[in-house]
Amino acid sequence: MSKNHYLARFQKGWQIFILNPLGKTGIILLIVFMLMAASSFFIPLLDPMYDPMTGIDPLIKESTGPSFHHWLGTDNVGRDLFAQLMEGAKVAFIVGLASAFISIVLGTTIGMISGYAGGITDRILMRFADIIMIMPSLVVLLILASLFGQFNIWIIVFIIAIMRWPAVSRVIRSQALSLKSRPFIEASKVAGASDIRIIFRHIMPNVLPLAFLYMTFRVTSAILVEAALSFLGFGDPSQVSWGMMLQWVWKSGHMFQAPYWLIPPGICISLLTLSFYLLGRAMDEVLDPRLRKEEERK
Repeated sequence: MSKNHYLARFQKGWQIFILNPLGKTGIILLIVFMLMAASSFFIPLLDPMYDPMTGIDPLIKESTGPSFHHWLGTDNVGRDLFAQLMEGAKVAFIVGLASAFISIVLGTTIGMISGYAGGITDRILMRFADIIMIMPSLVVLLILASLFGQFNIWIIVFIIAIMRWPAVSRVIRSQALSLKSRPFIEASKVAGASDIRIIFRHIMPNVLPLAFLYMTFRVTSAILVEAALSFLGFGDPSQVSWGMMLQWVWKSGHMFQAPYWLIPPGICISLLTLSFYLLGRAMDEVLDPRLRKEEERK
């Protein structure tokens, strides 16, 4: 298939996506959080007091409510909660996007190879995927954390990615099984194309839209897993994340005394995961014409 064909498909898909109210809402929410993440680089430059980890207001020795200098208030040692919230957005994007990208790359590659190769290769790869799929990722992370202590943020990203690729690989495998019997694949074989070229030049462009759809849902689950892990005390103590903020408010005994500390990170976790979910739902309608017809009938 030519580049013009793929470009035309992309343009048509984008038009359907942007007209979808779910897609619009998801993009708006995502832009808001991207601005929050970008602002985390500049807030500490205003004053060292606003550094989310080390910045402390010298005039404050306990948790205080919102004020002119601290829009969301401060934690129990005088650190600015607004700066921590912005930093948490950056960490959420790092964990969500990095782990989702790694899991999608692994799942897509293994799924394409498994579906195209078939035979013993297919059976071995899918049985390996089944073994990993039945393992609950959060429980595995908690067990590893209890054995080795608190994780670095990049170790958390890697483990989440390793635990989340099997489901993607099975979906991509089913697509590869369907695609390898298509006439354009047979024509490529007759023309002398290698298996590697067929997989990455002809099969991959046709499964990438589905891979991107699953990536949106993987981002959501990764953010939730990191937040849960941090809240339980096994996150990276050197990084300010929304889950870590919830853990600090719990450990300091301010869970019911400081709603300005408790509520914002919880709302941010919910809205950011919602934004990626809405993006995924909108992409689902782009990929499945039957869903668009149902919406038109409504």
